[in-house]
Amino acid sequence: MARPKPWKVDDDLWAVIEPLLPKVVRRVRHPGRKRHPDRLVFQGILFVLHTGISWEHLPQELGFGSGMTCWRRLAEWTEAGVWPRLHEVLLARLRSANALDFSRSAVDGPHPRLKGGTKTGRSPGDRGKTGSKHHLITDATGIPLAVTLTGGNRNDVTQLIPLLQAVPPVRGKRGRPRRRPDAVLGDRGYDHDKYRRLVWGLGVKPLIARRGTEHGSGLGSQRWVVERAFAHLHWFRRLRIRWEIRDDIHEAFLTLGCALICWRRLHALKSGHEI
Repeated sequence: MARPKPWKVDDDLWAVIEPLLPKVVRRVRHPGRKRHPDRLVFQGILFVLHTGISWEHLPQELGFGSGMTCWRRLAEWTEAGVWPRLHEVLLARLRSANALDFSRSAVDGPHPRLKGGTKTGRSPGDRGKTGSKHHLITDATGIPLAVTLTGGNRNDVTQLIPLLQAVPPVRGKRGRPRRRPDAVLGDRGYDHDKYRRLVWGLGVKPLIARRGTEHGSGLGSQRWVVERAFAHLHWFRRLRIRWEIRDDIHEAFLTLGCALICWRRLHALKSGHEI
């Protein structure tokens, strides 16, 4: 039996996404051309995310609509805040299934290649090439909690507090939503006493390697989950190279990618497999 294409949206996933999409009422007078079905357009967006193909080369025979139709719908849904809400809903489902571990978190910030756009800068770690950085925070098991985008010239440590603050209120259990992990793990790029104090101020324990000390602190045995999460995130070819000039569109792809990783973890829990 052939494996389903990753851009095919099954009924279970669509049941989660459809209620989050803004409702568009067709005009009675001068209705114009009928909108292409949302489900097909969403599959076109996923096709671009997975394959990295340019919008204008989206194959028409797939039935997803034109590349411009998919891009406009992506921009429309991004402005409506669909992707953060989708990510938040799936995190709540994971917490309800006892699949989220807030006992610690891990952060990292590699940068993709760049073809242009805002939130860019010359990277000191890549021969001065202009680029952007993806900053990611995960739970103890590697589930993405939040992702941010900055210029390639931004130091990782400057995004430590924004990442912690970007974690949404995660529901799924009785009582108050969970927003903060108990601890955050970082490599030597996050070693700064000022930011340690700021992290403590959020009620989070900083576990960050010190510069100038020998390797073997043991943090790597726990922090590798964020590197695996980045491997999963950059498995989406559209995220390996930043083609989008508009930073909000690239951020939409980032958040959608995190949501899809959460959905796969949920699916794996149901089927008894690991991703």
